[in-house]
Amino acid sequence: MPTSRTARPMIPPSVWLTAGRYSGTSAHDVLRRTLHRLEASGDVDSFLELPEEPPETGPEPRHDAPDLVFQARVRVAGAVTVRARLGVGPDAHGGQPWVLVAEAEQPWDHMWPSPTGMFWPMDEPDMGWNHDAATGLRLGEISPLPEDDKAVRRLMRDCARSANGNGWNIHVVVHEAMTTDDRGRVPLARWLPPGLRHRVVEHRAAPHQLRVVNWALRDCGVEVPRGGAVVLPGSPVPDGYDAGEFSVRAVFLDGTRPADLVDAVTRFAALPRPLPVGAEAALTALREDWRLLNLEEELARERRLVSLYADALEAMTTSRDLYREAAESAHEALAAYREAAEASGIRALPPGTRAPSPMQQLTRTFERLRFGPRARRPSPVGEERQALPAADARSTPSGP
Repeated sequence: MPTSRTARPMIPPSVWLTAGRYSGTSAHDVLRRTLHRLEASGDVDSFLELPEEPPETGPEPRHDAPDLVFQARVRVAGAVTVRARLGVGPDAHGGQPWVLVAEAEQPWDHMWPSPTGMFWPMDEPDMGWNHDAATGLRLGEISPLPEDDKAVRRLMRDCARSANGNGWNIHVVVHEAMTTDDRGRVPLARWLPPGLRHRVVEHRAAPHQLRVVNWALRDCGVEVPRGGAVVLPGSPVPDGYDAGEFSVRAVFLDGTRPADLVDAVTRFAALPRPLPVGAEAALTALREDWRLLNLEEELARERRLVSLYADALEAMTTSRDLYREAAESAHEALAAYREAAEASGIRALPPGTRAPSPMQQLTRTFERLRFGPRARRPSPVGEERQALPAADARSTPSGP
C-alpha cells in the first residue's frame, strides 16, 4: 500500500464537510428558496446570506473565493448546535462548485441529519446539486462504470489518487457477480447513517469489468473481490487504512442491507484524515467570519469586546504612568545636577540652556585640580613656541 505524507492539518472530530457541483442554471435561487422554506417549517433555526464583497484588486487576487455564502444553524439531538457554511463559486463549465463545512459543539455523530439538508432540497426528482466535485458523478446514487476500458482506468485512477475528490467524499467500488435485477439496484446510501448518505460515490462494475477495474487499482494496492466491494483509500492514504479491513468479499445485491459494507464505510469515515485542498480556508471562514448570532452569542461577543477594550485601556494607562515616572525622574536628576553645580561654584545654567554632559563636567573638574584654580593650562602651540628658541640656541655653533 503506498503511503503519502502530508503537512496539512487534520479534520477536527466536530467537523463535517463535503463538496460538490451544481449542474442547474442558478444555484442562488434554489438555495434562497430552500432556506426560506426550511426556516418557515422549523427545520432550520435561522439562516443568513452574506452580502457580496467587492472583488479584490490587489497584486494577487484570490481565485478560490466563493461567489456567494450562506450561513445556517440548527439544533440536533435536542440541544447540540450545528453551524454550517455553504459557499457557491461562480458559474463555470460543468456547473457551479460549492463547498459545505459544518461544525458541532461536540464530536460529530453520523447518526445526525446530513448538513446538506440545511441548504439543498432533498425531495426534488432531479436534484442538480448532488454531483461529486472531482468526478461529476452523483452523490448517494449508483454510478455504473463506463464501457470503455480506458475510461474505466482513468476514472479509477482519478478516484484513488485525487486528493481533492477523495478528501471531500468517499468512493466505493462494488462488483456485480451477475447481472442484477431491480432488487439489486438499491443504492448503498439508503443503508448508510444519515450523515454519510450524501458523501458517498458508489461505482458499480459489471460482471465482465472485474479485470479492468483491478488493473486500474493495482498501483493503489487494493482490489475488488469478485462479487464484493472495496472502499478506496484516496490520497493521501489515511493512517490506519488497511486494504483487507476495508474490502468486503461478498455483497448480496438482493435488496437486503449489506451490513459488512456499511460497517466498512462507517469505519473509514471515522479514520483521521487531513483537510482537503480548500477546506482549511472554508473552516477558518466558518469560525472567524460567523455572523449569524443569537442573543446569547451577541452578549458574549460584546463582553469579549468590552474585555479587549479594558485591556487596551489598562495598557495605555500603564504606559502613561511609566512615562510620567520617567519624566519626574528626569526633572529630579536635573534639579540635583543644578544643586551640585551651585555647591561646587559652577554658575547655574540659565533656563533654556542645554546642560553640559556629565563627562564634560568631570573633565573640567580634573583640569582644575591639575593646574590650580587660577593657572591656565598651556596650549600645545605655546609650549611648542617656547621650545623653539632653546632648540635654536643649542644648534647655533660657537664663535671663535
